[in-house]
Amino acid sequence: MNASMPTRPIEILLVEDSPTDVLMTREAFNQARVINNLHVVDDGVAALAFLHGKEPYTHKPRPDLILLDLNLPKKNGQEVLAEIKVDESIKRIPVVILTTSKAEEDVLRSYGLHANCYITKPVNFANFTTVVQTIELFWFSIVTLPHDKYKY
Repeated sequence: MNASMPTRPIEILLVEDSPTDVLMTREAFNQARVINNLHVVDDGVAALAFLHGKEPYTHKPRPDLILLDLNLPKKNGQEVLAEIKVDESIKRIPVVILTTSKAEEDVLRSYGLHANCYITKPVNFANFTTVVQTIELFWFSIVTLPHDKYKY
C-alpha cells in the first residue's frame, strides 16, 4: 500500500447481480493482502441508493472504488455510470467496469461516459482471481486516490 493511503480498510462497492461472480470476487479479495470491506448491491438502482446514502444504506461508507457490471437489472451499468459521472458529490470515485461483455460499443460507450477502466471478466476462477488482485494492487498500491473527507 502506498504511503498516502489511510490505514483504514479500503471500501469497495461491487455492483453485480450474479451470485457466482460475487462469490468469486469475495474470494479473490480475501486472498489479497490489502484490508478491504467489500459491499455488494445487485442492481443499478441499489447502487445509486448506496452511493447517495439512501435507505437501507444510510450508514454505509463512501466507497474508494466501484466495480460495476454492465448487465444489471432495474438500471444497467452504463446508466449508473452516466449518473455517477455527472454528480459532483460522487464523480471522482473511480469506476472500474468489470463485465462479461467484449462488445466494442460497450467499451467505447463506457469510456465515453468516463469509466476509469474496462475489464472483461475471465471465465475461470484462477484468471478471475488474478484480475481482481491486479485491480486491487493497481488502485490501492500504485494510484493515489482522493480521500472522502475532502469536499469536491
